[in-house]
Amino acid sequence: MNQSRSVHLVGSIPLQDAAEVFSTVMKHLHSCVRRIPDGETGIRSNWIMWQRQTYENSPDFEPCVRQSEMSGLHRPYFRLREGKDPSVLKLPPLGYAREAVKSYADFSRLQGEGTIPPDVRFQVSLPTAVPLVTTFVAAEQRAEVEPAIEAALKHEVDEIVREIPREKLAIQWDVAIEIVGADGGFPLYYSPAIDGSAERLHRLIEWVPSDVEVGVHLCYGDPGHKHVIEPKDLGTCITLANKVIDGSARPLNWIHMPVPRDRSDDAYFHPLTAFAVPRAMEVYLGLVHYTDGVPGSRRRRAAARKYLREFGVATECGFGRRDPATVPTLLDIHRTIAMEP
Repeated sequence: MNQSRSVHLVGSIPLQDAAEVFSTVMKHLHSCVRRIPDGETGIRSNWIMWQRQTYENSPDFEPCVRQSEMSGLHRPYFRLREGKDPSVLKLPPLGYAREAVKSYADFSRLQGEGTIPPDVRFQVSLPTAVPLVTTFVAAEQRAEVEPAIEAALKHEVDEIVREIPREKLAIQWDVAIEIVGADGGFPLYYSPAIDGSAERLHRLIEWVPSDVEVGVHLCYGDPGHKHVIEPKDLGTCITLANKVIDGSARPLNWIHMPVPRDRSDDAYFHPLTAFAVPRAMEVYLGLVHYTDGVPGSRRRRAAARKYLREFGVATECGFGRRDPATVPTLLDIHRTIAMEP
């Protein structure tokens, strides 16, 4: 498949269930997709917020109230119970593997029926440990709780790889808090931001066997269809991407970066000139927006092509927070942009 005629779906798609997601994607995108996520439907529709149950169900945590670094308001968090040694902390299953296995059953059935082409892979999108710690754990305990979260994530990856055929599987790591933190929009519990995030991603990427595809989605968040902070340009994404690629023990199959709706200027895309793209790696730019449709997406694509000739297209983030009625039109915009010369 020609890279420039390829569409990437980040993760969430607000339809009824995985089977509807797979069928709808194939109806509208046809041969444009290499991988299809299950849409993160149901309780997973708001990214990681369903993971509150992990902390609520653990006997090692108790609720507390702390001031949010994002809003300045006091809100619920969790902290380790008095006397709990974080070095022996073990969390219950996070549920990502369970959900992936259920969705893959629909994917496999539809692939067997011919609805999904045989060379398309099932994509599982996973958060890193950083948002799972930052969103739920009191700031003073984040660093010491992180190893247990990473261990729980590794268990999920190991189970996914064990239960789903490797030649049919692709795993994506979602990187948002790290990018926002690197640009000063949120205080990270480690430093330096870029090097610390790259080091963590190297570990996560290495968990994925070489015969399973792996990719990275870089993001500035999508609460209320707005970024947590607006990027000045693609500089932070490119800097982190180069460090992740350079230090990874295995090659990345793809990387995805966001493009704000109002950015079709040279300044935003110029950092792409410093992007050391490996020959076999796919690059996706999230330049498709529903609001200005095909014309706006064309403007952003034309601006990006001044600095990077070959890339596929995507939205900035998942579709999960939008009206389901807009999904078919949004997918059609993707196909139109991808299929144009």
